[in-house]
Amino acid sequence: MKRSAIAVSGLRKAYGDKAVLDGIDFEVTSGSVFSLLGPNGAGKTTTVNILTTLLKADAGTAHVAGHDVASQTKEVRSVIGVTGQFAAVDDLLSGRENLRMMADLKRVRSAGRVVSQLLDRFDLEESADKLAATYSGGMRRKLDLAMTLVGKPQILFLDEPTTGLDPRSRRTMWGIVRELVVEGTTIFLTTQYLEEADQLADRIAVLNEGRLVAHGTPAELKRQIPGTHVRLRFTDLQELDAAARVLATSTRDEEELTLRVPSDGASRSLRTLLTRLDEHGLDAAEFSVHTPDLDDVFLALTEHTTTAHTTTHTTTEGTINR
Repeated sequence: MKRSAIAVSGLRKAYGDKAVLDGIDFEVTSGSVFSLLGPNGAGKTTTVNILTTLLKADAGTAHVAGHDVASQTKEVRSVIGVTGQFAAVDDLLSGRENLRMMADLKRVRSAGRVVSQLLDRFDLEESADKLAATYSGGMRRKLDLAMTLVGKPQILFLDEPTTGLDPRSRRTMWGIVRELVVEGTTIFLTTQYLEEADQLADRIAVLNEGRLVAHGTPAELKRQIPGTHVRLRFTDLQELDAAARVLATSTRDEEELTLRVPSDGASRSLRTLLTRLDEHGLDAAEFSVHTPDLDDVFLALTEHTTTAHTTTHTTTEGTINR
């Protein structure tokens, strides 16, 4: 059994009459990526600020690496790293100087070697001696994260780390996050890019109006939302009619020559469906499985919509989309 890197119970925080956090509970397993999702104002940054000792909760408990965030702030700060929504680099220093400054502040041994390794890891060697003010947004983000890693934190808090980055820079950051997890680092990620959470997170919690409204793996959350179905395409109207009689719960589209059949998307259900068609001498030219994505989950759970939309892609025979 892996131990918990973060354990939160009954956490509350209010500003006046406004409850920002209304008694939330969750745990984060060591060496995993935990993503906290929620609309603006849901309490994500407040949660991060409490866990990183920047803010005191009104009630409840929170432990980071076994340390109480309220009474053991020094111990908590010694094992964490924090990258906020905006790159916290000094524009008047070069990339190398920014890293060296952090190494000196943290009294890192062999600081020069550590700085060189981080510049190499984040592909910043060529720009190492240029002022950070000349860096692109993606380079500034990489430098900011490199500075956070100077002390080799056990637990890394990433608060919307890829905001404003282009797709290529975002995927570069994803690769770095995956490498850190392989090395044993625990990642606490808040993001508004749902694809990012889907790609990176082992477990996701959805925060809405100060309360956790759902938590689980990405796949588990998707299964909570109705709308999973199998799409079958046939070659002619005669086959479509015959299949529609066999699959009474299906919805037909004569123009596209397709049937939409409600399903849980599991392999056993697919085998049963295709066997039924085969027993009646029917063969679909194409089939694909469509499931709600995290956008649907997010919208449904945060009550911005009551309808889950399914993801539709052009697929080849036998392809399953998720």
